[in-house]
Amino acid sequence: MTSNPLQNSTPQHHAAVERFCSRQATIKTEMIAAVILVGMALSPVERAVAYLSKEVPRWRGENGCFSCHNNGDGARALYLAGVARANPVLAETTEWLTNPGQWDSNKGNPAVSDKKLARIQFTTALLAASGRKDAVCAAAGAIENDRGADGSWTVDAGSPVTYGTVLATFYARQVLRACGRKTDLTDAWLAAVKPESVLDAAALLLASPGRADARALLIAAQTSNGGWGEYPGMPAQVFDTAIAVIALRGETAAAKGRAWLVARQQEEGGWPETTRPPGSQSYAQHISTTAWALMALLD
Repeated sequence: MTSNPLQNSTPQHHAAVERFCSRQATIKTEMIAAVILVGMALSPVERAVAYLSKEVPRWRGENGCFSCHNNGDGARALYLAGVARANPVLAETTEWLTNPGQWDSNKGNPAVSDKKLARIQFTTALLAASGRKDAVCAAAGAIENDRGADGSWTVDAGSPVTYGTVLATFYARQVLRACGRKTDLTDAWLAAVKPESVLDAAALLLASPGRADARALLIAAQTSNGGWGEYPGMPAQVFDTAIAVIALRGETAAAKGRAWLVARQQEEGGWPETTRPPGSQSYAQHISTTAWALMALLD
């Protein structure tokens, strides 16, 4: 008859064996989970969300300030992707965004900071967070004061970070409309603008989905491989493709553009930055470009 090796053991021995067995079970579970995770192919959206979830909080931690690219564009993309505003990834950004009175004292680099545009970017991110209309409307007054006599918000030429006047004006109008403020002058300005670039055409189509001239430019400007460049006839860029896809969402051209974006996603989940002129390196443009690409891939 085989004896039980634990029959005459002490309670301490029993406890040690139980802890050992429990730890072995935990290790086995962790190994199985790791194997499953490795075997799972994350979608392009999931990869982008994971990447921005790591990058968005980094800027504040490393630079001691909040930025338009990380805490504006990057945060907005995460909010729209369903990352909760209370999530630890966004909690500090959300708390800061909901206090617009702090924005002008943000310790950014004055040489590259446009407070007029920053207010639009931060408030647009706050709109995407939802549930804080009070904070959005607290910022709307300053945005309204920045409006030009012609009804527009004049900013630098368009890029992922700098938007351009037409896109900035479109988003500023969204903020004012959300707070019940008058936009007649801005409506007239947007209606009178003629599209020349892909970015401006996309912004005008977003502002007025019936704009036939803006839609025609976008359709004609799509490259043979499915993307869009800054102007018709130019090589495709990630940002221009993303904003065109957002404006044409639901159309065949947009589906081709989404496929173009997916094919160019980087291994870590981001996208190569769009810069003006092309070929430069910029972390700010990289984060904003990635944010726009993620927003283009959202359903």
